Amino acid sequence: MKGLSYITVDQNHKKAVVIEMGTLEKYSQDLEDLLDGWIAESRKEDEKVPLENVIEDLKKAGKLK
Repeated sequence: MKGLSYITVDQNHKKAVVIEMGTLEKYSQDLEDLLDGWIAESRKEDEKVPLENVIEDLKKAGKLK
């Protein structure tokens, strides 16, 4: 793909990618969606907090009226 360069190790095993700024800007929404998916996947085992508790805590902290 134009705009990508790969960093390789061990007989051309692709280890990392360098994305040119123009390519990054062109596909910024796609990359943002990909990152959001990775973050969601990494947090799937995190403790769940009911929305009501979050709202209550924000009100107590003065960050929500």
